[in-house]
Amino acid sequence: MNEKFWLVLQYPLKSVKGNQRDEWLKNKVMEYLNIFLSDAELGYVDGFDMGKCVSDPYKYVLNIFCVITDEQRSIALIKRVLREHRLDYTRIKIATMPFEDGETYTLKYAYKKGVTDFSL
Repeated sequence: MNEKFWLVLQYPLKSVKGNQRDEWLKNKVMEYLNIFLSDAELGYVDGFDMGKCVSDPYKYVLNIFCVITDEQRSIALIKRVLREHRLDYTRIKIATMPFEDGETYTLKYAYKKGVTDFSL
């Protein structure tokens, strides 16, 4: 299976640039995901952005972008890593889209039941 996907892990923030804890969280999540995705040969972290949510300029988010090869296994691995390493697992959204010709992200996991919307 050589198909690739973009995966975005999203955390809500309280301000446009976040705080010191948000910066620490970003660095730790990126570090752990790079290690575990690489070790499992599922992908890698491709970057991040912090700031206003595209769909609602009054909401702020941290987006961590990954390139993955297996959606289900990668999502399960990411959820496990965040939960086991106490990296604010209860606040995340995960969405994916095809690497080639993808136009919109599809929500695959939300921290709360009933959440169905996703926007960068």
